[in-house]
Formats: sequence, structure tokens, C-alpha cells
Amino acid sequence: MAVDVKVLGEQNSIFNQYIAEIRDSLIQKDRMRFRRNVQRMGQIIGYELSKTLVYHEEEVITPLGKAFVPKLVDYPVLATVLRAGLPLHQGLLDVFDRSDNGFVSAYRKHHRDNEFEIEVEYVSCTSLNSKQLVLSDTMVATGSSLALSYQALIDEYGTPDHVHFVSLIGSLEGVEFIKNSIETPATLWIGAIDEEMTAQSYIVPGLGDAGDLSFGQKD
Repeated sequence: MAVDVKVLGEQNSIFNQYIAEIRDSLIQKDRMRFRRNVQRMGQIIGYELSKTLVYHEEEVITPLGKAFVPKLVDYPVLATVLRAGLPLHQGLLDVFDRSDNGFVSAYRKHHRDNEFEIEVEYVSCTSLNSKQLVLSDTMVATGSSLALSYQALIDEYGTPDHVHFVSLIGSLEGVEFIKNSIETPATLWIGAIDEEMTAQSYIVPGLGDAGDLSFGQKD
């Protein structure tokens, strides 16, 4: 099943200003501004994503008469990968403020030889059967954490009709991994795709560790 990839940074918009700021090593020192920029990018992606959902026309009574307005048939389920995904998730929740929410705790478990594996420890969500799922994680490096988080969700809570992966920056390798790993009808909404990764699987030029930049360095 093909994964449709939407790269928002390919078009000129204020979205690219926020990409520039979250990448900028000087601006990154303002943790609150970093989180706010990520949140605003989530709002923009949420707006673009909303255009693909199903609507029906409803009558709305105004003080002066009636208006007929297209309204969402169903709000998508919003899920995110803790902890880095929280500001991005909040931006999406600002748009889809009636959505049910899900959370996945996933992290890199490092070994002495610089190898690592993705550990999924906790999953909480509503039923996903016949729903639209929006799964967000700020970065797509290898793509493993996003794919494993998605698998953990559907193993526990059922298979959605469509999954929207949302991320800000990804590596070319990670994007290809997602495209080749997901069998459900899916769309990847992403801000920018970088071509390189380091030996430790950090995206270059990327932006660093989004979780640390949002919430502080881990001990």
C-alpha cells in the first residue's frame, strides 16, 4: 500500500519561517519559543490535513437567519510518541479540539557498541477501528519508532481506515522506511526531508534532539 507523502516546506509559506527557527541553534536556546514554534507548525499541518477529511452540510441558526455550513463528520483520533511529540500534538489538538487522544511511550535503548533498539513501554488510546488516526512524532530519523508505535496502537486498539503520520523533519532513509513498512492507507505530512544521517542515526542537518530542546536534557 502506497504512503502518500506531503512535504509542506516545498511551498513558500510562514511554515518555512518556523522550520528555520526550530533549526537555528541560537533560537533553540529559548526553550519556550522552540515549543511554541513546534505547536504552531502542528496547527498548520492540522489545517492542511483537515482538507482531506469528510464533511457534511449542517444548518446553523444565526441571530438573523439560517446558514448551511460544511462540518466534520468525525474528528480523527490524535496520538503522539512521548515525550518529544507533545508540543506537536498540542498544535494538532488546537485544530481538532474534540478529538480523542492516544499516547505511546517509545525510546531508544542504547548499547555500548553505539547500536540501539526501540523500546515501546506504554500505549493508551481509544478504539481505532474505522477511524482516521493522526500519529505525530517531531522527527523521523530511521522511522522505526514511528512504525513500531503505530504497530503497538493497532495491536491493542484495532486498525484505522486511514493513518496520517505527522512529523516536522525526517531523513530520506526514514521516510522510505515508513513508505515500505505501512500497509494501511496512509499519508505522511512532513515539513522537510534531509538526505543524511549520522552513524548514531541523527538527522543532518536536522535540528538536534527535539525532546531535549522542548523539555531539557535527560540525565
